[in-house]
This record gives sequence, structure tokens and C-alpha cells, in this order.
Amino acid sequence: MKYGHFDDAAREYVITTPHTPYPWINYLGTQEFFSLVSHTGGGYAFYRDAKLRRLTRYRYNNTPVDDGGRIFTINDGGDVWSPSYRPYKTELDHFETRHGLGYTQITGTRNGLEASVLMFVPVDTNAEIHHVTLTNTTDAAKQVSLFSFVEFCLWNAEDDQTNYQRNLSIGEVQVDGSAIYHLTEYRERRNHYAAYGVNAPVAGFDTDRDTFLGLGNGFHEAAVPHAGVSGNSVASGWYPIGSHHLSVELAPGESKRYVFTLGYLENDPEDKWEAPGVANTAGARALLERFATSDAADAEFSRLQEYWDDLLGSYTVSSPDDRLDRSVNIWNQYQCMVTYNMSRSASYFETGMGRGMGFRDSSQDLLGFVHLVPERARERILDIAATQFPDGSAYHQYQPLTKRGNHALGSGFNDDPLWLILGVAAYIKETGDEAILDEMVPFDNDDTQADTLMEHLRRSFNHPLDKAGPHGLPLIGRADWNDCLNLNCFSTEPGESFQTTGNRTGGVAESIMIAAMFCAIGPEYAELARRRGDTAEAERADAAVAQMREVTAEHGWDGQWFLRAYDYFGDKVGSAQNAEGQIWIEPQGWAVMGGVGLDDGKAVAALDSVHERLNTDHGIVLLNPAYTEYHVELGEVTSYPPGYKENAGIFCHNNPWIIIGEALLGRSEQAWQYWKQIAPAYREEQSEVHRLEPYVYAQMIAGKDAVRHGEAKNSWLTGTASWNFVAVSQYLLGVRPGYDGLIVEPRIGADIGVYTVTRVIRGATYVITVTNSGGADAVVTVDGETIAGTVVPYAPAGSTVQVEVTV
Repeated sequence: MKYGHFDDAAREYVITTPHTPYPWINYLGTQEFFSLVSHTGGGYAFYRDAKLRRLTRYRYNNTPVDDGGRIFTINDGGDVWSPSYRPYKTELDHFETRHGLGYTQITGTRNGLEASVLMFVPVDTNAEIHHVTLTNTTDAAKQVSLFSFVEFCLWNAEDDQTNYQRNLSIGEVQVDGSAIYHLTEYRERRNHYAAYGVNAPVAGFDTDRDTFLGLGNGFHEAAVPHAGVSGNSVASGWYPIGSHHLSVELAPGESKRYVFTLGYLENDPEDKWEAPGVANTAGARALLERFATSDAADAEFSRLQEYWDDLLGSYTVSSPDDRLDRSVNIWNQYQCMVTYNMSRSASYFETGMGRGMGFRDSSQDLLGFVHLVPERARERILDIAATQFPDGSAYHQYQPLTKRGNHALGSGFNDDPLWLILGVAAYIKETGDEAILDEMVPFDNDDTQADTLMEHLRRSFNHPLDKAGPHGLPLIGRADWNDCLNLNCFSTEPGESFQTTGNRTGGVAESIMIAAMFCAIGPEYAELARRRGDTAEAERADAAVAQMREVTAEHGWDGQWFLRAYDYFGDKVGSAQNAEGQIWIEPQGWAVMGGVGLDDGKAVAALDSVHERLNTDHGIVLLNPAYTEYHVELGEVTSYPPGYKENAGIFCHNNPWIIIGEALLGRSEQAWQYWKQIAPAYREEQSEVHRLEPYVYAQMIAGKDAVRHGEAKNSWLTGTASWNFVAVSQYLLGVRPGYDGLIVEPRIGADIGVYTVTRVIRGATYVITVTNSGGADAVVTVDGETIAGTVVPYAPAGSTVQVEVTV
């Protein structure tokens, strides 16, 4: 069952009913100001940090789900409704939400009145715009009231939901004409405030939630909109809000448009006040003046669309399959950019109050956005590297507002260092900017410990070698990529963190996944050293990789697949000897990518075992059989019910590692089928099962052992986006950057017979037309000349290169 449809020409997903299986959301913002918005108007806005600079409130796990957010209410002669359907649930004659790139438009029609709300964050502007259009479609005049509503968060989202003995006393606002200013804590340590204004005279306003709703009322029975008259309330403590009342007269067929602006402003500390007790709102007044007309809002919206036009032009495909095209050209790259901005911090499943930016997460995310915003990728790399420790380990997370490490979680996730090498290599392949390796970067954000980025990479490379266990495999630490495989934490206390409660030591628990990653990523470090003329270091790195491949093949092989780990006692994890959790997905893909077992059949056997033991119609599960009891020596993975999350759920993040492995083995049809199983556009028809958005990836789909096999959880913010874009663009469609040219090696199913990839890189444009029969051998012609191999040399900036490929 579908609840809408793709509009590829407009690059939108059109939702045609408010009754989706779960709130389907979008993200607004491109630089520093961001918002989450559902198809019925839920969500919130923040500046840079979803925890420390949150402008508006959202209640997670609320009942009813998704109440609050941005509410625009119509009172049409006593008939009260909203174009977003919620919160009143008044039935509409027509409902439509269009989620586009950086904007959402919600339209509702009832009794001859059409109300449309276009929400977007302009480029380089710390504000969310609500452009409201009211249209009278009848042949009689209408007199209606329009009420806006947002609920202000008291800035620190965590404190906002806990510290009521303080918070219910500190709310402050200031009202000036059609502008409402939220000033809580501005009188003391804060120099920032929020403004919510409209470009029209108001018939009234409210800034106190109890007045607007009526004490004890829910959003659906709000007193002010139902009465049709504002209370002109001024919040003093309690719950500050922003609401405007506009009285609107509409002639038959007439439309009127209004611009509501929700902005974040900062003042210099010495320039906070215009007069005693009167905040300096000059910045807000200038912002509101910028959006004083609908024409100004239209111009900024056009600029936003041009921004996305430019951004998405560096990789496009034209094929016989519109689902493939929309996935690659629009939604997958869009999700990569959202994940770049948010990491794992702010979604409808992540509250934005804890995780911040991940060292591992952000390094992987970079793979999916480096071609879109290379200059910002460069900045992100330097930010990430600065949270590394001198021994090569790193803070597992850092906060976006301060760019400093999260002490609450600390370090000890032993896969982290290798991801930095992978991200830097991807950036240099994309840009050719090897000078970044000479940038001086601090360790632990301490400038007195600064060294070159290349030195950071050297310590990243050395870390798995320095932290090796009894088999010569890397020690796992608190966890590797799978945060829920906790081999040094024996937790028996409810509420303990499985990752940070490290109560076992001994240097025995080893990760075959990290070993396989080292085999795949280590050669990138060796090549960077070689390109800098450091032949000795390159040879040392090559030798270390070769040795790790031998160790992995010897001690990491279980007979038909690769082991997952050795635990605290030195026992095998992910072995046929185990009663449960016999085969895990992660080391199988990484071993193939790392060149382990290519010559002796181990690689083929491992991927055959994946297909036999782990594959389902909804994707490849993480492990099999699922754990049915808690294993204290394995940790959180065994705490989940069978089929969910890490305990045999379908983790869409690691499915691409198998897809890439299959492509590298030349098994194009299998790689293509795996990709289609989890690609959102191919799951649209089963949305009643999938439940989450059919235009973006989810973190997890419930596995074959689950009660609800095929149901997705945790959409948007997941490394799935970047890895699936890498899989489809670089390995299936087969166009990926190398250090000296584009590598063109298509590995896609035969039903995609002829397709064209247009790739812009280093200032040149490559038009690559592929005639495909589903095989693995490619003949490449560049500007009419057949070349040896599959590397198309980089051309001068401004060039257009015609490439023909026959597979």
C-alpha cells in the first residue's frame, strides 16, 4: 500500500493522506539553522546544536504522537481546522504534503477555503520561514481568523524537560507589534534570543501556553482558536509560546499571503540592551524586514532551489529504471547531506540531547557527501582529527557547538582510528588536495600537541598494530563498529551503559572486523605515504597489511565464513561451534574488501554463506541464529529480542559491505538484488509493512526472527545513507574516484541495459555511457580511443570527456 507518490520532476515526495503509518518527516536547513518537520507539521528548530540551542519544543514518545510543532489554525465562522490535519483532526476535503529538498509544503482544503503553508530555511539564514497562502475558492466573501503557534524550548533541551523547579519561573518574552521575542535567560548569561514575527498587523497575540490552550486542554481543543479571539497574554514563567492572530477578509477567488519568520539572533555581550530591561532586537527587526513581503520570501525560496540544483549536479544517472534514478539523483544524496549536518544527533528517534557528532559516524558520512561539498568535507576532517588522542585513539563523539570531545563517553572504540584514514583518502581522491596532509591539527583539541594530519593518520594506522591480541588480531576495546558487541563489559546492573562500563581487562578480546578493515583501509594509508615520497613508510604499511591478511585468513576463518571475534576468555564469536550467533555479516564484507581469501576461495565461500544463512526478502540480517538469551560476556547485542536491532535485525548500514563485496567478486546480479531489497524507492509499495518514509533509508528493518519482519525503525540519521550511495554509485553503476583518474567498473544487473552517468569532479565533466549485459569485464573508450584498463585519467578543469563502456 502507498500513501503518496514520487514527483521526480519537482524532486518531491507527495503525501496524500495524513494517516501514514508513522510521522513522515523532512529536514530544513543547509548551514547552521535546522528544523525537523513532519507531514502534519510536527517537529522543532535549533541553531547548530539540537541540545544546547533548541528554539522550539518537541515531546518524544508523546501521546498522541507528533502533537505540537508548528500549528496554523483556521477559524472559519466557528469551524476550526488546520491544513496539516493535526491537532484538530477535522476532516479535510483535500490534504497534501510535499516534502522537497530543504522545504515542506502542507496544503489543506475545507469548505471552499484552501490553506497552504510552505516551510523552509533560507540559505545562509538563521531562520525558518512559514509562507502561508489562504485562498477563497467559493463565490462568496469569507471572513476568517488565522492563528499561528510555536512553543518555545528553554534553549537546553535536556534541562528543559527536567529542571522544572527553575524552568517554570524563568520564561520571559517581549512583544513589539507583530513580533514576539523569546528572552528566557537573556537577562543573565545568554546573549541569544528567538524572534517569531509576521509581516502583517495582528488582531491579537499570545505568549502564554495556558492562556492559548486553556488549562488542562490538549492542542486539539485549544481555547483561543476555538473562541476566535486572542488573550494578548504575556508569559511570566510557566510555558512561553508565540502565537499571532490575523483577521483575514477574502473576496471570492481571492488569495492572500503572509510570511511568518522564526529566527535565532545573537548580540555582542556589551550590546544586549536598548534600554534598561529592553532587549536589543535590532538584529531581529532587520531579519523580519528582510521577509516583509511575499516577493522576498519567494526570492529566497528560489535561491534555496538553485542551491540544491547546483549541489546535486556532480553525480547523476539516466537509466531505464526511474526508481534507480530517483534514488541516486535525489533522495540518497539528499539524505547524505542531512546526515552530514546532523550526524546521529537529531531525528524522530534521536532526541539530539546526547550523541552529538561521532568520530566513526562522521568519517563514514563523509564518503557520501565529499563530492557535494568538498570544502566543508575538508573542515569536517580537521574537526574530527582534532578529537584524536596522541596514541591514535579518539573521543568517540564530539559536540557540534564546541567541537570538543564528549567526556561522558570517552574513547576505547578501537575501530575509530581507521575510519579517519578512509575519510581522508576519499577526500583526496575527490579533490586532489594532498596539501591537507600538511595541515597542523591538535591532538585532544590541545594546540600544544599539534602535528600534521599525516601524522594523525600514521597514529591511526599504528593503533590496531599497537593494540593487538594473542592471535595478532586487533583488540576490540569497548566495541568496534557494532557498539553492541561488548566483550570487555560484563553488565548485570539495570541501566548500566554496556559501552562505558568496562569492568574486564586482560587484552584478549579481538575483533576480526577491525582486522579486515585494516586490510581494506591500510593500503590507502600506504598509498598516501607513497605519494608523498615516503617509500619506507609505504613499504612498512604494505608489509603490515600483508601480515594482517595472513593472520585474518589463519585465525579469522571458521570453515565456511569468517569469525566475528574472540571474546574475553579467548573463545570464538561467530563460529559454527556456537549455539547462537554462528555467522555475522560484518567481517564477511570487509574481508572481501580487504582482499582476504580472494585466492583460495574463502571470499566466495563467505559470501555464499551470507546468502544462504543471512539473506531475506527484506535485506540481509546481521547474524544468525538470533540470540534467545542474554550472554553477559557478549553484551548489549544479546539484550535485544530476536530479530531486532543488532540481534539479527537487518542493519541497512552493513548490507552495502556485502553489496560491494559481491561487486568486487564480479557477481553483478547478486549485488544488484541485494541493493534493491533495502533501497527505499523499491519498498514504497509495502509501506504499510515498512512503516517509515519510502524516500530515505532506515537504520534497521526487523529481521526474520522478529514479530514484525520487514518493519523499519530509526530513519534518516544512519551511516546507511553514505554506504548505500557508495555501493550504488561507485560499485553498481561503477564510477568511483581514484587518486589519478575515475575508475569505471560497472557491476549492475542486466535489466539496466544502457545507462549514462554524468560525473563532475575536479572541475571536469565526464559523460559515461554504459552498455551493460550484467557481466564484470569492461572495455572503456575515452573520447573515441580505447584505453588499457578501467582508469579514465583526470582531465583539465573545464573539460568535457565522453566515455563509452561496454560490459
